[in-house]
Amino acid sequence: MGQTYFQRGFKLGKTITPLLEESYHSEVVDRVKRLDYTARAGDVCLKLAREFGFCYGVDRAVQYAYETREQFPDRRIFLSGEIIHNPDVNRRIQEMGIVRLDDAADPETRYSQVTREDVVLLPAFGVTVAELAHLRAKGCVLVDTTCGSVLNVWKNVRRYAREGYTAVIHGKLFHEETRATASQALTQPGGRYVCVKDQREAGTICAFIRGELGREQLVEAFAPAMSPGFEPERDLERIGLANQTTMLMSESLEIQAMLRAALCDRYGEAQLAERFRAFDTICSATQDRQDAVLRLLETGGLDVMIVIGGYNSSNTQALTRLGAGRVPTYHISGAQGIAADGIHHRPVGSNAEVVTPGWLPGGAVCVGLTAGASTPDNVVGDAIQRLLSLRGLTSEDLGLA
Repeated sequence: MGQTYFQRGFKLGKTITPLLEESYHSEVVDRVKRLDYTARAGDVCLKLAREFGFCYGVDRAVQYAYETREQFPDRRIFLSGEIIHNPDVNRRIQEMGIVRLDDAADPETRYSQVTREDVVLLPAFGVTVAELAHLRAKGCVLVDTTCGSVLNVWKNVRRYAREGYTAVIHGKLFHEETRATASQALTQPGGRYVCVKDQREAGTICAFIRGELGREQLVEAFAPAMSPGFEPERDLERIGLANQTTMLMSESLEIQAMLRAALCDRYGEAQLAERFRAFDTICSATQDRQDAVLRLLETGGLDVMIVIGGYNSSNTQALTRLGAGRVPTYHISGAQGIAADGIHHRPVGSNAEVVTPGWLPGGAVCVGLTAGASTPDNVVGDAIQRLLSLRGLTSEDLGLA
């Protein structure tokens, strides 16, 4: 029997690269970059963050998906969920005949269609240990595009479990990556985890550690987010912090400080080294994009900020949070969000798209632009063109600011 597990693609770059360029490249974006990321057309000034869009891990995952179709032209190919969180990219991949499998409570249900003769793509976020084991048992071909930054988090979580630390995972409980990361803790004897979404939830954990909150209240608050058999009195005595790689770095650092302070209050400074561990597991590309937005905001002069990316993209949501509060900031899923009736966007903390009319100030205006790590250049370029069209302009009008 031949090889059934692939993590490094199929070395088909020469064949696939021209197709990727055709699909995702943008002359408009290239033009703004050549203008040193700041361009003007009429009375519209555009400032593009210097780090935005596709990161290495996403680029790799998308390339492997295209290579897989090329490598197995006559076989059924399934994809666990979305390859990345971008609607344009996922649509193109489905148009290649790759079938997306929706989430399910158990692997047997999710992969019921898959046979030994099929191919399954694993997304950049990874899959749970149980899903991978189920697929391996089927004997189908697996093409694993899990990002290296995610694999690094998994390594740290397993290490915590081996050394008797409970993994406190700063992440969104129902995000594919966080669920996959949590499952890694259970690969070690006695492994435990609890997921916290934000500082408020971290504060609840801290209140229990300090003895300010009872066991029943904690279990009620975190029941879905705790590992099976979780015993707070036992499992929060020694903890190690990990992150979903796309969370907001400043919030992760604040949660780290909160947990450290709570353990110090409970057990004393001398015991901290034995009670608490933390590793920086926010991926470098996520951090680079957050830093670039902060620099853009610090330059001043922005009237409005547009963040482009899938609504279920955690790193895109984090970029939106950075802008919100400093300048009117709009998270759009793509160019279609910029319309004649207003901007169609999802506000921070909301699960619904809203339309805001009159969002673009009249007269001279300066617009900041960035995009999440799963947003290709062509989507950014289309959004720029749609924005300019509101003033009767085109990308050909862009010049030095």
